[in-house]
Amino acid sequence: MKKVLVSYFSASGITADLANRLAQTIGADTFEIRPQKPYSTADLDWTNKMSRSSVEMRDPDCRPPLAKAIPDLTNYQVVFVGFPVWWYREPSIIDTFMEKGNFEGQTVVPFATSGGSGLGDSMQNMQRLAPQAVVKNGQRFSANVSAQELAAWAKQFIN
Repeated sequence: MKKVLVSYFSASGITADLANRLAQTIGADTFEIRPQKPYSTADLDWTNKMSRSSVEMRDPDCRPPLAKAIPDLTNYQVVFVGFPVWWYREPSIIDTFMEKGNFEGQTVVPFATSGGSGLGDSMQNMQRLAPQAVVKNGQRFSANVSAQELAAWAKQFIN
């Protein structure tokens, strides 16, 4: 079996819960992608065009700084990258992670949580930001996805 990392950004805890269940189910290491400045409830108010998340997502060049260094990704063959869907794509903090990480030779597998939106252009964006990786088609999951369903989905990338 391949060495696997489940990395994730979670604004509300839903993606963190899913990522930790995935990691436990497949025996993977985890890395939480955290912004240097945590998001407040007001920052996450998508109905406010001036909220931090709204401003970040309008700027395609926005790269929020990370709270801690990215681990040595060369130790892994597969890196799952989890996030909530924001504005029909990955949050800007994921763009930071993809640009700063050394994904040379890694398989990157996006997964997301959302109330209903798909991943949009996330895979194409992530591939552009980490051209040395092979970014696979990702999947959106509901918060209550079973461990069995997660394991069955992940199996195609780790065996």
